[in-house]
Amino acid sequence: MLSSFSKNTLKQYNVTYKIWWEFCQKQSIDPFTPSIPIIMYFLTEQFNLGASYGSLNSHKSALAVIIGSKIGDDDRVKRLLKGFYKIKPPGPKYHTTWDPSKVLNVLKTWTPNTSLNFEKLSKKLVMLLALSTAQRAQTLSLIKIPNITVNHAGVHISITDAIKTSGLGRSQPNLFLPFFEKIEICPASTLRDYINFTQSLRGSNTHLILSLNKPHKPVSPSTISRWIKNTLSVCGIDISIFSGHSTRHASTSTANAKRSVTRYNKANSRLDK
Repeated sequence: MLSSFSKNTLKQYNVTYKIWWEFCQKQSIDPFTPSIPIIMYFLTEQFNLGASYGSLNSHKSALAVIIGSKIGDDDRVKRLLKGFYKIKPPGPKYHTTWDPSKVLNVLKTWTPNTSLNFEKLSKKLVMLLALSTAQRAQTLSLIKIPNITVNHAGVHISITDAIKTSGLGRSQPNLFLPFFEKIEICPASTLRDYINFTQSLRGSNTHLILSLNKPHKPVSPSTISRWIKNTLSVCGIDISIFSGHSTRHASTSTANAKRSVTRYNKANSRLDK
C-alpha cells in the first residue's frame, strides 16, 4: 500500500500524523476510530491555527488512509472544507513575476559554452531548461541521456520516471528544444555542449545533470532549485521574493502575455481591413 504513495506524499502525510497523534493524546481519543465530529474539530483547530485550505485537504487525505475513505465522502466534512475555502480562499503564490529577458540578457554573456567552467555551464543549462520547458526541478533532475534524441531540428527529451503529475491514464512529459539562431541562449545547444563537457565525468551515470563535486552523482531537485535561485540572484532578481520554482510562473506568464499581444494585433489588423 505504501508503494502507491510518492516519497513527498508520505513526507507530507507524516506531518499530519504527528499533529493528529498529539491531538488524540490530548483529547484521549483512539487515533484510528474517531467520530466525524472529532475529525471536524481537529480540522477546525488547524484552520484556527493558520492552516491553509491546501494543508487542510492534505490532512483530510492523510487521515483517510488510516481511518477510511468515509472522511472524504462525508457531507459534513465536505461542507466544512467548503466553508474554510470561502473564509480563506487560496491565493496565488506570486502576485507579480520577473522578466525572463533580464535573466537571458545575463546568460547570453556566458558564452561560448565551451569556455565556461563546469559550475557556470551547469547553472546556465538548468536555467535555460527551466525557462524553455516550464518544468519542475524534479522533472529536470530525471532527464536521462538515453532518453535524449538530437536531430537537425532540435532535441527531444522523454521523461520516463514518475513525477509529481504522473498518474494512471496521464501522459508523461515529452519535451522538445528547437535549435535557436541566438546560439548563446539556445537551450538545445547548451544541452549538447553540456553532454560533451560531462562525458568524461559521468562514468556509468545516465542522468543528464550531475553534481559539481566528485564523484559527480545525479543532482537532486533541491540542488537544481538552489542553482536556479543562485542564478536569479546573479541576474538581479530579488530572491527574497522569488524562489527557484518561480521560473515556471515567469516563463508561462511571459508566454501567455505574448499570445495575448499576438491575438490583439491580429484582431486589430482584421479591423483595419
